[in-house]
Amino acid sequence: MINKKLLINNVSEDWRNILEKEFNKNYFDQLLIEVNKSFKKNILLPAPENIFNAFNKISFTRLKMVILGQDPYHGEKQANGLCFAVNRTIQTPPSLKNILSEIYSDTNELPQTEKNLEFWAQQGVLLLNTSLTVERNNPNSHSHIGWNKFTDEILLQISNQKKNIVFFLWGNNAKQKKKLLNIDKHLVLSTSHPSPLSVYRGFKGCKHFSKANKYLENNGIKKIIW
Repeated sequence: MINKKLLINNVSEDWRNILEKEFNKNYFDQLLIEVNKSFKKNILLPAPENIFNAFNKISFTRLKMVILGQDPYHGEKQANGLCFAVNRTIQTPPSLKNILSEIYSDTNELPQTEKNLEFWAQQGVLLLNTSLTVERNNPNSHSHIGWNKFTDEILLQISNQKKNIVFFLWGNNAKQKKKLLNIDKHLVLSTSHPSPLSVYRGFKGCKHFSKANKYLENNGIKKIIW
């Protein structure tokens, strides 16, 4: 059984103040009911202990960037709770290949991260999906159970409480979140999704990685080593 205590078990104290406010709202109780239905059928991804992995890996205090994905990978053992990432033993998905290729094209440097992208999280990057769970082999299956309310509030609080955060909004789902963000005190970069279906509609050649680092350095913030 997945409960609130399990979700927040490894989350730093500075995130808890934000997350627990959402836990106390009625929609979150209903959300957990739906998540547990999938869990009981053994079709829930990622594993319960990884649902809040994005928050486990980076404290709110050290946050300097948000990469926003759609929902977790729906293939067996792919999702690890960080958007676009997979564990070391899992084959690299096409979207992640395109991301790593764009880094090289943009910066003329080989990516330093492993495919689990934890190296980015360690530097202050929140790798957040708009939906934090999905059913196996059923993409977007949890996009309407309440996760969007939850992650919208997270984005809103980041926008309100922080300054000079870089946001990557890739794909139509992520682009819709721009309205939550204060573009006067943050850098918001949006383009097409890095999936093979849309990579040539703007993502390829977007140069988001160099633009992000230039912005961070201009504001006295240490750049990301990609």
